[in-house]
Amino acid sequence: MVLTASKRLGRSALVVLLVTMAVVALLSMAPGSVAQVILGENATPEAVAEMNTELGFDDPVWLQYVHWLGNALTGDLGTSPLTGQSVSEAIAERLPVTLQLAFMGLIIALVVALVMGVVSASRPGSGVDRGINATSAVFLSVPAFIAGPILIYFFAIKLQWFPVMGWSRISEGLVDNLTCALLPAVAIALTEIAAFHRLLRTDLIGTLREDYVAAARAKGMPSWYVMFRHALRPSSFSLITLAGINLGRLIGGTVIVETLFGLPGLGQLVASSITSRDVIMVQGIVVFIAVVYVLVNTVVDLSYQVIDPRVRKVATA
Repeated sequence: MVLTASKRLGRSALVVLLVTMAVVALLSMAPGSVAQVILGENATPEAVAEMNTELGFDDPVWLQYVHWLGNALTGDLGTSPLTGQSVSEAIAERLPVTLQLAFMGLIIALVVALVMGVVSASRPGSGVDRGINATSAVFLSVPAFIAGPILIYFFAIKLQWFPVMGWSRISEGLVDNLTCALLPAVAIALTEIAAFHRLLRTDLIGTLREDYVAAARAKGMPSWYVMFRHALRPSSFSLITLAGINLGRLIGGTVIVETLFGLPGLGQLVASSITSRDVIMVQGIVVFIAVVYVLVNTVVDLSYQVIDPRVRKVATA
């Protein structure tokens, strides 16, 4: 177990390292610099070069990365030369918004997919099953950048049930907070609903054909009891895996939704930082998201032994 954990941590560290290296390499190839953003379009090349020297951006890219990596290993993700705010403070300030959106989107997707999957698997091939599959296909074909404007138009502009843009923190009132968060959460949940439903439906149909399920039915157990007591738990193995992976992806993938709805989250911050060539801020956010993604996947792997006893037996064998 110790060897397995060591290998996993080593692979995780390598993933984080490669991600940050890729970010630095891509940003270094983009035109312009943060010094030009600070000084403005009319700045002379001499003034830009002088500021780059002051900020340490005239060093080779690999040397800048080594210096940043050394500080990051001590917990110092740097300070934005554009805003003067430390990266850690910026992440702590905006992380609650992104986390709430990701968790709300994931919970909405799981609940809706669970209902759709159970109903579909209970009557495979029926009209209800075909209708749910068609709805799932529609959800799958509507990405967040299309779902967002549609939801804003109908529910915020036409019906005026929700605000068009803006954010209200939980400390300012739970109802106002949920009102601001619901539409963005639904926008990112639609494609997840489709993926979760299809996976759960397939697994449930296979599980319901198992001998132990047939034996439970032969004992006269109600269909709902057989479904939720004997079939749903083993069928949720792949669903939990996908949900865990997607949670990490959602935390780092709310850029479009946060921009559309004007939400002060990590996604909006990293988008604006890329535009302004704030390399330090982008590196810090990316490494934070990569670490979160790796940790979430590790927790999901460890949860296998709780969800499925067969994995526990293999691990102890």
